[in-house]
Amino acid sequence: MKYRELGRTGLKVSEIGMGCEGFVDKSYEQVKEFVDVMEEGGVNCIDLYAPNPDMRSNLGRALRGRRERFVLQAHLCTVWDDGQYKRTRNIEQVKASFEDQLKRLETDHVEIGMIHYVDSLADWEQVKDGPVMKYAQELKASGAIGCIGLSSHNPQAAQKAVESSLIDVLMFSINPCYDLQPASEDIETLWDEKSYEKPLVNMDKERQELYETCQRLGVGITVMKAFGGGDLLSSELSPAGKELTPYQCLHYALTRPGVATVMSGARTVEDLKISISYEDASEEEKDYAAAFAALPKISWKGHCMYCGHCAPCPKGIDVASVTKFLNLAIAQGEVPETVREHYAILPHMAEECVACGACEKRCPFEVPVIENMNKAKEIFGK
Repeated sequence: MKYRELGRTGLKVSEIGMGCEGFVDKSYEQVKEFVDVMEEGGVNCIDLYAPNPDMRSNLGRALRGRRERFVLQAHLCTVWDDGQYKRTRNIEQVKASFEDQLKRLETDHVEIGMIHYVDSLADWEQVKDGPVMKYAQELKASGAIGCIGLSSHNPQAAQKAVESSLIDVLMFSINPCYDLQPASEDIETLWDEKSYEKPLVNMDKERQELYETCQRLGVGITVMKAFGGGDLLSSELSPAGKELTPYQCLHYALTRPGVATVMSGARTVEDLKISISYEDASEEEKDYAAAFAALPKISWKGHCMYCGHCAPCPKGIDVASVTKFLNLAIAQGEVPETVREHYAILPHMAEECVACGACEKRCPFEVPVIENMNKAKEIFGK
């Protein structure tokens, strides 16, 4: 298992994390089996959005004697009401649910306190200026949470939260279908068939800007919906018109800027084992470029996917890295010091490009690499 820094939090998380869907409606023995497989496979990060009390209690029991080996991403603002999950901003309900969560998990703290499901700008303003953020800050000051996070499906709301400096972690839905969708405050549009009736071309600029802003500001991204709720793995259900493999979906998410871990929505132990096996998969098995280029309803033409098919460069230029730093600078409108420093340590610079065109011939997405190298040369200088 490989581990990544979760932004500026100081936490190290496994590339493959665990969503809590698999724990719901399971016995203690089944939950323990999940945790055993996670520990054996090196998975150390668990998302806990579901407020189901039995799930919380079973997991707390399963974590006995090994709690310190896991990073818990526990959500604020999710409550259990009359046997149903509900999102709330009622601060008394928020406090009661979080206290219940700690008690049932048999711990006095969680590493990440995730403000749950902020999908509109109005909701963000309410959270930012209201009692929920104040409570989260109080929990952080007391040590009950290590850092503050926020979950969202809307790049506009998420961008505001990231730029506010109030959050250290963003949980966001990332996959090759959602990333082409324009921002919306209605989550249903992400998987509505009507959203895919017309061919989608290239990545939504606000989503790209969000990921690059997270990387620049040190806000770590934990990914949800990498498989689109499983739809992307089915040729019948996939909005892309063709099925993808779990490895391709995971690799896509893990190659986006700012991403630290993907919360696998494993509903069975076998699902979890498949996600863990990504770490031992070959580059050919992970490669999503050819599959994406052949998707009938989606086109990434002209957009660098950082897939590495442009390599090898006869001059040794890491074209994908240069392009990633170029996009970061363009999104910011200037060259942040951290981006300049990372560019400066590359063994070969954009100005070494001799415009041979070998990279462009190999690129599945027809990216104008030579043009990008010229832009990088102008922006970063010698």
